[in-house]
Amino acid sequence: MIRAARSCDAPAWCGNQHRVSLLEISVAAGESGPLLSLSGEADVTTAAELSEALTAQLAGGTRHLRVDLSGLRFADSSAIRALVLAGRTLKQRGGALELANPQPVVARALSLLGVDQAITIRGGASAGTDPER
Repeated sequence: MIRAARSCDAPAWCGNQHRVSLLEISVAAGESGPLLSLSGEADVTTAAELSEALTAQLAGGTRHLRVDLSGLRFADSSAIRALVLAGRTLKQRGGALELANPQPVVARALSLLGVDQAITIRGGASAGTDPER
């Protein structure tokens, strides 16, 4: 499991500055390739960690990558950009990126940005449905 958060046993007393990350990334073997599971919130402050995790999988030569978004409560454009770039790389290799089980807010963002037109999104909330209705 990759954790973007870094801490010590007693952060209030150690004197070091600590950055708290709201994104947790785990990697497991999937049926047709690696499975990345994201939980928490992915934004400009965590986009580099997400990009590094995706790049590590791409560097291994994978052609099919599934990203489980069921635990992801929020994703901004910088995080979505990292996913789109990984999808483009996989497509150039003859493979594919699949996004799975997005929560309604994330599904809506993916739809508004047109990601659902370029990358397969399975399960979860309907991307075209307004969660506020």
